[in-house]
This record gives sequence, C-alpha cells and structure tokens, in this order.
Amino acid sequence: MWFGLYSRGDGERDSSGFEHVFSGEVKKGKVSGFHNWIRFYLLEKQGVVNYFSHNFNGPWDSYPDVLGLQFSWDGFYKEVGSAFIGCSPEFEFGLYSLCFLARPGRACHLSLGGHRLSIQTYPWTKSTYGGGRRFIATAYVMST
Repeated sequence: MWFGLYSRGDGERDSSGFEHVFSGEVKKGKVSGFHNWIRFYLLEKQGVVNYFSHNFNGPWDSYPDVLGLQFSWDGFYKEVGSAFIGCSPEFEFGLYSLCFLARPGRACHLSLGGHRLSIQTYPWTKSTYGGGRRFIATAYVMST
C-alpha cells in the first residue's frame, strides 16, 4: 500500500505514497506531500528549504507536536502543509497505516497523549494491487 508505483501526472509510474508523504514531490511547479519533520529539518539545515510561517497546535507537554507550515523547497512553494514534530518515522508510518486501513479517505480521529487530533488519508483510486486493494495517495496529521 505504501511502496507501489503509480503515475500522478504524465503516465510515468514515478510516485508512491511513501515518497509523497515522507520525501515530498514537485508536481506542476508546486510542492506536494512532504509531511515528515526529519526530512524538513535536514533540508532546512542544508539551506534547501526556506520556512515562511506556521500555526502551532500546542505547546503540548510532551512530543510529538503538530505544526502547520508554509515553505519553499528548492524554489518550489508549499502553500499549506502539516507535520508531526518530534516523533519517529516508524511512529508516523504505523499511525498513518492504521488510519488508512481503518478509515481510508476519511478523517481518523484519535487522542494522543491526552490531545485530540485527526489524521487524513486518501487512497490512490486510479490503480490497484493484490486483488483490488488501494495504494496510499497521501496521509498527514491535520493541524488546527
């Protein structure tokens, strides 16, 4: 569900849910996906990401936190995005997988450390694998 390749544009199978969520993509001149704080941190440290603004769903007393943000990546603009801050990629991968399986295409409401939040997932609807199962198109935490 995460690693199958499909086309988001010109017919070339060059995208996956994992790439979209955890690495980010540039499609039609805009940043798409890119919901992982570690990748954001590393690219910002290299000077490739320029951070513009945010809204902060906190401060919580413990991590992870949720951040809504705007930024440019290598000159391409991300108008609105969100990410957990302070959690492991394994945690995100597991949580997004669970929400995709339980509520594909709908908000998955939960409580984390006593704080309510929602995860949004969307299935890729243009192709399937393994007997009609859907790939993940995107998954992200929703900021308030």
